[in-house]
Amino acid sequence: MNRLKKLLGHNETYLGAVIVVFALIITIVNPAFIKLDNLFGLMKSSSGTAILAIGFLLVLLTGDVDVSAPAIAISAQYIAVNTLIAIDSNSLLLAFVIAIVVGLVYGAINAFFITTFKLPALIVTLGTANLFHGGLLEFVGTKAVNTGQLPDAFKVFGHASIFDLTRADGSSYGLSIFIAVVAVLLLVTWLILRFTLMGRGIYAIGGDAESARRAGFNIKRIQYFIYMYVGLLAGIMGILHISLIRYGNPNYIVDTELLRVIAAVVLGGAVITGGKGTLVGTILGVTMITILEKNLVLIGLSSYWQQFFVGLIIVVGVALTHIQATLRSHHKVVVIKSQ
Repeated sequence: MNRLKKLLGHNETYLGAVIVVFALIITIVNPAFIKLDNLFGLMKSSSGTAILAIGFLLVLLTGDVDVSAPAIAISAQYIAVNTLIAIDSNSLLLAFVIAIVVGLVYGAINAFFITTFKLPALIVTLGTANLFHGGLLEFVGTKAVNTGQLPDAFKVFGHASIFDLTRADGSSYGLSIFIAVVAVLLLVTWLILRFTLMGRGIYAIGGDAESARRAGFNIKRIQYFIYMYVGLLAGIMGILHISLIRYGNPNYIVDTELLRVIAAVVLGGAVITGGKGTLVGTILGVTMITILEKNLVLIGLSSYWQQFFVGLIIVVGVALTHIQATLRSHHKVVVIKSQ
């Protein structure tokens, strides 16, 4: 009974139930939705969003917001791809190394301004997002990289599977290797949050930064870790993205991923003011956003409803956070008065 009560006290339980119900409705309308090849396809297409959402969650846990990750992702992607083309290389490993280094450097730049000048992360990353993207367009280029120009390593990686299955007509499909990449990043992030002093510090800062500082946590070091980790994740996401679509454009990702990521993390139960949020909730949020995005038309709604629902999720999430904070504050006042 206590275990059931505890389970019902988690946001993830209700979100999971909503996903199941929504999936059943879509399956009734279109039975093909529940087929493995379609589910595998949805998982593959949402892998980039999931990676960015992991990074956004870490920042949100400290009570801050980083809006520069999509700009870092496209910068890392475009710089890596053009470098490989310039030196006539077909090394996927080199592409990942370049993208990750770019991500780490850009993350460190964010952390520098945030920690040195004590500026809000939202303001800093809003500025650096435009700085990174503008610099990319001015100094690296604006020309798209088409499939023919793209090194074969990206195409091979985009088609790689953990295992393959065969359809009734003889064609094959498989579980993308992208899922393994996401799983590894989730595991590493979970281990950091669950078992390290760094992870405890991240949650502590979100609860109360001053109390965390008095408890001995090095706030500056933790912030550098967070924003550089976000940069690392964005770099990886950039390589996955171009391998998925097999086309590189320096204007992609920047305007399409941010709101989707924010909505997924907020929908997953993370609190805007920090200190609360889980990886499980984040992945469930990504799942819900992906299902909405790919299947609204199947249930008779215009694709424009996706924007409506994403905006609604963000507004409701912020409103609930404010209401909860107000109720907690009121409760504390009542307790103090009763004493």
